[in-house]
Amino acid sequence: MIGDMKILIVDDNTDFTALLKLMLDDEGFDVRLAGNGEDGYSAYLLFEPDIVITDIQMPTKTGIELMDLIRGHNPRVRAVYMGGDLGPFQSVLKKEHEKYGVSILEKPFSKIELMRLLSEISC
Repeated sequence: MIGDMKILIVDDNTDFTALLKLMLDDEGFDVRLAGNGEDGYSAYLLFEPDIVITDIQMPTKTGIELMDLIRGHNPRVRAVYMGGDLGPFQSVLKKEHEKYGVSILEKPFSKIELMRLLSEISC
């Protein structure tokens, strides 16, 4: 069931992650937050989420670097990359999508878009 999934959100914008957490809590997800790639990796190891939603550009480690580390433990973990300016990352995102089936959300996005995407991922 979609609401039973564990989700880790990694983004250095704490106001944004708090809002996402509220939205997903309302839908019954078990949600944890991390403020950067290093903390996200530690949170992943402790929480072992079904899905990682991560910003692409963050201090210490990018979302892509974070997912590389996580895939060392679970190559099939589902990932959603998000960002406000995805242009510079198009080629790497295309490779990530082809190799790992990652999903991409461009900021800003609506709760409807997020829930649709999570519904597709959980199938």
